[in-house]
Amino acid sequence: MKAVLLDAPGPLDQHPLRLADIGEPEPGPGQVLVRISACGVCRSNLHMVEGDWPGVPTFTPIVPGHELVGRVAALGEGVTAFAEGDRVGVQPLWSTCGRCEYCLTGRDPLCRTKEITGETVHGGYAEYTVSVADHTYLLPGGLDDAQAAPLFCPGITAYGAVAKVGLAPPRTMALFGVGGVGHMVLQLAALQGAQVTAVSRGREHLELATELGAVRGLDATAEDPGQVLASEGGVDASIVFAPSSTSLRQALQATKPGGTVVVGVNAEVGGLPFAEEKTIVGSLLGNRQQMREVLELAAAGRLRSVVETFPLEQAEEVLGRLKAGRVRARAVLLT
Repeated sequence: MKAVLLDAPGPLDQHPLRLADIGEPEPGPGQVLVRISACGVCRSNLHMVEGDWPGVPTFTPIVPGHELVGRVAALGEGVTAFAEGDRVGVQPLWSTCGRCEYCLTGRDPLCRTKEITGETVHGGYAEYTVSVADHTYLLPGGLDDAQAAPLFCPGITAYGAVAKVGLAPPRTMALFGVGGVGHMVLQLAALQGAQVTAVSRGREHLELATELGAVRGLDATAEDPGQVLASEGGVDASIVFAPSSTSLRQALQATKPGGTVVVGVNAEVGGLPFAEEKTIVGSLLGNRQQMREVLELAAAGRLRSVVETFPLEQAEEVLGRLKAGRVRARAVLLT
């Protein structure tokens, strides 16, 4: 099969990725072979490819990519929930133990023995991949493959983040970072009746935010959004998906005393005004039931992905566009 391989992490300008012909995988017991049609390109892929995260990937050469859609090509022993030809999706959480305290309490992304698609096992920048049946999802009808693929990372990530805020109308919220995940956060928060102020560093992303329901946009290159929002009394909650410690500190400033800041990126908090009793919570993906709810929302037309499509062969170029901020929302590779 055709696949994009990462031989060793390094800067994109050193061309760490290559297109190769490798053996087609075979599903083991409890697994599914998926013929991939679409795979989203995530900033996490970029961090891994460029070696920003020590210990990730866990082996090389590896096929990156962790948000994919395709059709079941073959079933491993014991799999009865799927049939050949079913349209399915796979997200970053490739497998969990199913027995630990996290798995048993709906917090399976925290499982200490989890496997991550495209980081600890081969992922979706390829024509085929193997997935674990218990972590594979039937795709509802009416969803285009390319638009469905981002539901399996930005979609579930945004859903988990908004759920941690616990928004209820008519509350106010600030979103820092309008991109792959951020454009999904906007829609999900608006569904709960939140009045969302979008903060970004580019006109194109702010225009997208307005299209998706933001009541206001703030250009972080022209003014300090933390100061602006704080001077107006602040917002009830902030969600941060801009990969910036400055953005996190601005979100803390913008959030009212007693409010919540949800963080989905690596960033330094800095000073914490304890007397204002603000809550900071990290957010990683969501559980399997939440993944099903994301698919239901999308199938009902209440959540959509904004995508740009590219052929698999352009994976490295697409990562370069992402790094340069030239992806409006989500880039998707087609096989």
